[in-house]
Amino acid sequence: MADLTGALWRKSTRSSSNGGDCVEVADNLPGVVAVRDSKDPSGPALTFPPAAWAAFVGEFAERS
Repeated sequence: MADLTGALWRKSTRSSSNGGDCVEVADNLPGVVAVRDSKDPSGPALTFPPAAWAAFVGEFAERS
């Protein structure tokens, strides 16, 4: 499991503006991108290698 101490979380621009369905991303840590549910900040976070995250974001952008 990645050490997420020092993670700087930001809300995804794709998140809902009404306070629900929010995803936060931390991409300031070396070698890992972390994703969590903003409604449960102390809950679990998913982690991805930066290249995998970039591929996912690029794929999502192509479909939007």
